[in-house]
Amino acid sequence: MKKTYNEPNIIYRIVILAFILMISITYTTIKTNSNIFEVFSYKKELPIYSVETDEKKIALSFDAAWGDDYTIGILDILDKYHVKSTFFLVGFWVDKYPEHVKEIYRRGHDVGNHSTNHPYMTKLSDEGIVKELNITGEKIEKLIKEKPILFRPPFGDYNDRVINLCRENGYYVIQWDVDSLDWKELGVQSVVDRVTRNIGKGSIVLFHNNAKHVLEYLPIVIERLQNEGYQIVPISELIYKDNYYMDNTGRQRLNK
Repeated sequence: MKKTYNEPNIIYRIVILAFILMISITYTTIKTNSNIFEVFSYKKELPIYSVETDEKKIALSFDAAWGDDYTIGILDILDKYHVKSTFFLVGFWVDKYPEHVKEIYRRGHDVGNHSTNHPYMTKLSDEGIVKELNITGEKIEKLIKEKPILFRPPFGDYNDRVINLCRENGYYVIQWDVDSLDWKELGVQSVVDRVTRNIGKGSIVLFHNNAKHVLEYLPIVIERLQNEGYQIVPISELIYKDNYYMDNTGRQRLNK
């Protein structure tokens, strides 16, 4: 009987063998030169959500965009508990309350940049992003004689382009890992519970300077945290300025 060959099966085997050979060659090449991974890999740029630390250190932050009813009251509470924090200011807020910008700084708190017009930064051109940074940065520097180095994107909106442009202009981009949701006005206890139950070493907490119940919940939160042994510091003292990397959760870690 004459032996016949199934042509499709032969082609299939050739394809499989070629694929195995290709994988083998690729693996050998990668093993020899691991830098080839960099050509095909993609690393998403992340802002600082929190900081890896063995110390019980955390930071409180206040975004200031609309309203100024409670700013001095907040500063008085922070003084009472010997706490220094961080305020992120929008350009039009700086224009409206320049004396309070100076007072925040005079009392020893970080003054951070929160954009000029509170836009979604990812929707802007490169030029527009830099403009949002520089206009407010210059306004703040003119008032306190110090250029801000911290930037918080409005709405927490960012992408690789925003992060890289901020970095190129001398800013550390700051998010948060504990959101008080104080802007929802759900009451004092809601904010206290949300913050104290979710806090951890290296956490950054988000508050707003004009939240309705801020003068009520802030002393309670601070007392609870201090009683639990947390040291509250400005973000500029919490974060690492160099020799660090970001993990995939946005937690800043020191290179060892």
